[in-house]
Amino acid sequence: MDRDNEKHKQRQQKLKQTVDSKIEQAAIDKGVLLVLTGNGKGKSTAGFGTVLRGVGHGLTCQVAQFIKGQWECGERNVLEKLGVPFYVMKTGFTWNTQDRDADTAAAIGVWQQIKLALADPKVDMVLLDEITYMLSYHYLDVEEVVAAIANRPRHQHVIVTGRACHRQLIELADTVSEIKPEKHAFEAGVKAQKGLDW
Repeated sequence: MDRDNEKHKQRQQKLKQTVDSKIEQAAIDKGVLLVLTGNGKGKSTAGFGTVLRGVGHGLTCQVAQFIKGQWECGERNVLEKLGVPFYVMKTGFTWNTQDRDADTAAAIGVWQQIKLALADPKVDMVLLDEITYMLSYHYLDVEEVVAAIANRPRHQHVIVTGRACHRQLIELADTVSEIKPEKHAFEAGVKAQKGLDW
């Protein structure tokens, strides 16, 4: 037993040295562009969790929700009470509206509001929830979105969520996480659950 414990201790000490070395070498202090993409569940949830973490540390955060409709949103219920402004399309999913012109106008309206946050040095973090769809469907201009993110205040963090993230955002990003599906309750006929799915 003592031998196993000693081997474990040696492995952990070696791991600690590696991690400590990487921490010491990480000297750049700047805002991070985080992309959460892929076909799995949890991209928006992770984005909102990061915003909540930021608020918990006193950061000034703003949120744009693309694709979302009029229905209740648990994250918005909490974060608005904590002073986080939300800009929401309120048109719902594009397959529900089936109105390209209205969806485009709504997307541009939200973009014009959140674009101001991307230029505001008083804003520490911006969540662009489901913006990837707006680029895939050509509701928003890719070059304009990329330029606004690239030219944001140096300290500002930006979180992008949604499937099929445009390659220009992937290239610009500091961190990219792809969430892959293994199983999903909906595929087995389980309806979306309040508090879990929205």
